[in-house]
Amino acid sequence: MTDGSAPTDAPHPAGGPGRRRAPRPGRSRWLAAGGVAVLAGVLGLTLALRAGATPACAAPPAAVPLGVAAPVAAAPPVGGTVHKGKATFYDSKGAGGNCSYPSAPANRLYVALGPTEYAAGAACGGHLDVTGPKGTVRVLVMDQCPECAPGHLDLSREAFARIADPVQGIVSVSYRAVVDPPLPGPLTFRIKEGASRYWFAVLVADHGNPLRAVEVRQGDSGGWRAAARQDYNYWLVESGAGPGPYSIRVTDVYGHRVTAGGVRLTPGQVQRGTVRMYGGGAPAGGGRPAARSASPRPSASPTPRATSPRPSPSAAPASSSPSAPDAPVVPLAAEAPAAGCGN
Repeated sequence: MTDGSAPTDAPHPAGGPGRRRAPRPGRSRWLAAGGVAVLAGVLGLTLALRAGATPACAAPPAAVPLGVAAPVAAAPPVGGTVHKGKATFYDSKGAGGNCSYPSAPANRLYVALGPTEYAAGAACGGHLDVTGPKGTVRVLVMDQCPECAPGHLDLSREAFARIADPVQGIVSVSYRAVVDPPLPGPLTFRIKEGASRYWFAVLVADHGNPLRAVEVRQGDSGGWRAAARQDYNYWLVESGAGPGPYSIRVTDVYGHRVTAGGVRLTPGQVQRGTVRMYGGGAPAGGGRPAARSASPRPSASPTPRATSPRPSPSAAPASSSPSAPDAPVVPLAAEAPAAGCGN
């Protein structure tokens, strides 16, 4: 069809059989131009394929609209970077907060972080240096402040009084994570009430820096089982880790790794080990940690979470699968960009 008329086998238009439609002005030119364009596209694709051209990249994610803050990934403060924010204060009334510690620290210098920086328990046990109008105070991350935005620190009353007049109620502050703060002693371990050889959960304390991983094995040999961090700061192996005693391997966010042996299945007791997270100086003594304090008789069934004056956000635990044997540990590094367009 070169004249723009309908095909000869098309239904006949009104006006009787054999009558042909009049050609539409310019249609033949449009068809010719379209045919040339299609032919050029086919030839271009063929040449591109023969030349091994790289496929076009996917479109980048849509930009965040102006005036809308980009979402912030949940992560604890680390690395000594200075942050700006504000501080208020509260009183835990002696409780250990969402991090499930048996009690607040003896010096009562602690802080609750908002969900983004609390990061489902990942910040527990770390320390911050907080600077306000009157000076600087070092605090233990012990609790979560559900209503606090990133940069909002809810200090203990005692800590707030070190940096500002409590009458002010809220002040501007700067703060940074403390890398390798002095340790009060070797690591401590508390097996959760209700734990058994079939359900294992342990709270690790006195580690100085935030923790990255906890692994457990029965005795001094056998495979390591990775424990999953819970948002209330216990490390869980749902299928259990055997009757004990256990070896527990602890790794912090800066790559320090130590193994403590002889941790017994004594739920509710705080057991002090013989190894420090870093710095050496472990006290002399046997491999079996001694119990420091006891709590009421364990319950008959596992308790899924600790009671706390502040609610904790839920977090899906990681898989509790056997981990690889001992391997060199290096400090966390920024993830390398994936290979592709622009790299």
